[in-house]
Amino acid sequence: MASRLQIRLMTWDVKDTLLRLRQPVGEEYATKARAHGLQVEPAALGQAFRQAYKAQSHSFPNYGLSCGLTSRQWWLDVVRQTFYLAGVRDVQAVAPIADQLYEDFSSPCTWQVMEGARTTLMQCHKRGLRMAVVSNFDRRLDGILVGLGLREHFDFVLTSEAAGWPKPDPRIFHKALQLAHVEPAVAAHVGDSYRCDYQGAQAVGMHSFLVTGPEPLDPVVKNSVPKEHILPSLSHLLPALDHLEGSLPAP
Repeated sequence: MASRLQIRLMTWDVKDTLLRLRQPVGEEYATKARAHGLQVEPAALGQAFRQAYKAQSHSFPNYGLSCGLTSRQWWLDVVRQTFYLAGVRDVQAVAPIADQLYEDFSSPCTWQVMEGARTTLMQCHKRGLRMAVVSNFDRRLDGILVGLGLREHFDFVLTSEAAGWPKPDPRIFHKALQLAHVEPAVAAHVGDSYRCDYQGAQAVGMHSFLVTGPEPLDPVVKNSVPKEHILPSLSHLLPALDHLEGSLPAP
């Protein structure tokens, strides 16, 4: 019987792949604002957050590390700008809200484990796979994973803040492969972003799976990603991995 190439390392995105926020950002911001005496509509804050986050990411990529910012300063600026865009111009009133939100988003209580994530991680372990995190997150991620009981599944957690480069930069994937001492041909990445996760991993020679959820696929994704690489849920990963390994020639 012919041998086949087996995947040895599985790297994971985190946000919206393994974890998601318990409630939308706008609601979280509005709740904390009310606790400090400010009434702001969650929908307005949600829209403002998307604008502020996009602008901050464009002006100061990867938490502004190359510009001398810390990730904490970066996030506090995002919060302040979010409230400003939502019509709150009192900087002093927003400052304690920003501090509180930064701490809240550091807490495991603000996050929840995606359906099927724990089971899938345990199945991967039973299969003998080594696992690691490759995420565009900041230094708070390790503590969040510990608090949610997921950290034990991973050999290491590599954030874009620690690596110095965000996905889809090939250097963060190469750093993960270097830390794991494996070649890209025997590594696969799982994530929900077509550009950062699926394309980023493929570009360095890794295999990759795209978590899409049950919603209809974007036409670009549908036309670019083989259906066997699509995961409507994490429960589809192991069958997809079986299919991948069955299709790989032995070295």
